[in-house]
Amino acid sequence: MDKMVEEVEKTKKEWDEAYSKTQQHIKEIQEYGNSTMEETKNKNSLPRLNGLAQDGLALLNSLQFNLDLLAPQLPTGDEVQSAKALLKTWRSQSRSLRMNLRNANLQAKDNMRKTAQKERELLLGGGEESTVRRRNLQTKAGMTSAAESITESLRRTRQLMVQDVTAYIAAIYPDRIVLVVGFIFFSCAVLYVVSKRIGILKLQRTITTAIKAGMAGKPELARKAVEEGINQGRFDGNVVPDKGLPLQQPMRDEL
Repeated sequence: MDKMVEEVEKTKKEWDEAYSKTQQHIKEIQEYGNSTMEETKNKNSLPRLNGLAQDGLALLNSLQFNLDLLAPQLPTGDEVQSAKALLKTWRSQSRSLRMNLRNANLQAKDNMRKTAQKERELLLGGGEESTVRRRNLQTKAGMTSAAESITESLRRTRQLMVQDVTAYIAAIYPDRIVLVVGFIFFSCAVLYVVSKRIGILKLQRTITTAIKAGMAGKPELARKAVEEGINQGRFDGNVVPDKGLPLQQPMRDEL
């Protein structure tokens, strides 16, 4: 089967489905309001039904446009003529649906008016049924009032909570600044102490190295330590650097 023929068949199928659904929505609109107001509320609202019907009509228009584009591309002349005739039929059906939708809305408004008048007569009339209806209305009105009161109370509670949270945030904001500044100062102090401690340790290691070098007779290491900023102190001049032996006995003052 040619690809264009397949597209036309697919368009026909979509048209049939959309046309059937749109007819159903228009029928529901026409019957809207025949039941009591309570039963009517449990169904789809009239604006929603109208929206569904309008969506169906828009889809049908789109399918008409699609068929109008596909018809000239069909492989045979008979198929082209058949598609054009079908397109003409679709346009006629679409106009009919729009007219039916308009009439259905008028019928729905008339149904709602008649139903409201009937219920009003029942409420104003006597009898047990009228009493039961009035009680039901009073009960529903009381429930509605209670629900509105609860909703208003919840709204006020939420507003107070929002105000409390805003005030709390505004109160702790300066404390946060103080904490941040204090943490920065503390960190600086810790870094200063650590740096000083590292310098002292380095100094101790340098002094230790210099002392060991002097004791081992390696003055070059001692000089290196001095060059690093360490004041080594005096060595005994009587000691031979290379041998570590005294040149002579130290002189003692006998007097």
